[in-house]
This record gives sequence, structure tokens and C-alpha cells, in this order.
Amino acid sequence: MTITYFGHSALQIETNGTTLLVDPFITGNKHVQGVVTAGELSPDVLLLTHAHGDHWGDTPSIIERAAPLVVADFEITSYLGRAHEYENVHPMNTGGAWDFEWGRVVRTYARHSSSFLDGTYGGLAGGFLLELEGKTIYNSGDTCAFAEMAWLGEDYEIDLAFLPIGDDFTMGPEEAVRCVEMLGPKQTVPVHYDTFPYIEVDISRFTDAMEEAGFSARVMAPGETLTL
Repeated sequence: MTITYFGHSALQIETNGTTLLVDPFITGNKHVQGVVTAGELSPDVLLLTHAHGDHWGDTPSIIERAAPLVVADFEITSYLGRAHEYENVHPMNTGGAWDFEWGRVVRTYARHSSSFLDGTYGGLAGGFLLELEGKTIYNSGDTCAFAEMAWLGEDYEIDLAFLPIGDDFTMGPEEAVRCVEMLGPKQTVPVHYDTFPYIEVDISRFTDAMEEAGFSARVMAPGETLTL
């Protein structure tokens, strides 16, 4: 299985012959200029953590071109039906899980808001636990730390975690380390930083705090791929 990071919070996962794309903010994402365009991405499955524009991103053009299965909360999948007449969806809500032929998805809690650019309510923001090829990936989505992360650390052996560190709209670097302490992932990749002025941070704040806590961070460059 391979995971490619496209900057901000966009990820592509190749697993069991299936391509998953998470939060496809490509157009307007300065991190991937010259790396990839939205038109080059044709996922089989599109996973959306919430409806904000920097996560919803290129969803409209991707569904029109590639027709992927969209896995998201009920309000987002309903919006796709109303606003885009798109029905290839799988609705979920917080705490729910579903076994797909390519892997298992658990919809996890997040502390964050969710709305579309037109103001339509986007349901509850969330994250995903993905069980793929015997590995567990946790994508928290936009959030602050919350105590229930300790339960995830107890219930799952997390191989790889993606956590936001940009501060202001999500938790910052030091708070993300608290999450690592609760989750206990084998590897942690920081996301959702340095894309806009509000979320510009010195990455050393995270790497140094991780080192001080006895952990190591896996900082991925946009376009970089890791094998799990």
C-alpha cells in the first residue's frame, strides 16, 4: 500500500487495486503547484472529512470526470444529491463503521465546524480510521485534541496518523503531540499547515516537541509517497 501526500490535508492511498483520495483540495493549493493537477486524479473512492472549501476542494470536477464512490457524512452526501444530482455515495455518521470490499472505514469524531461555501450546513466534521491490508491509518480531519482519542489508542493499533498542526483553525503543534501521546501511532505525519497566512507555523515546533516527548515525526513533502 502506498500513501501520497498532496499538501494541506489531501492524501491519495493505493490499496488492493483501489485508489482512495481524501480531501481533494488541489486547485488553489500552493503546495502542489507543479506536482499534480486535479485533472490528473481519478480515484475510485473519495473520502471527505468535512465540507469546508480547503477539504471539499475539487470534489465537483472529480465526481464529474471520474465518478468515484463518495464516502462522507450524511449531510455532505445529501448535498451532493441536491446540488450536483450525484448519487454514487455512501453516507456515514460519527461512530459508524462499514466494511467495503477494499477495506474497513470507521467515521471518527472531530471538534470542528463544517459548512459549504454557500453557507449550507455540512453536518458534523469528522475523521476516518481506515483498516487496509492489515494496517490502520488514522486521519483526524480538522480538530483540536479531545480525550476520546485515548480510546482510539486503546482500541486500535494505529500504524500511521495524519494530524493537523497549523493552529488558529485547528490545534497547533504542541497540542498535536498530546494527541500522539493518546493515540500511540507508529508514525505521525503533520498536515494542514503553511497553506495560508493564518496557519503558517515553524515545522520545528512540531518536530522538536515530538522529540522532547520521545516520538519522531514523519514530515512529508508535497508529492512524496510512503509505503506502508
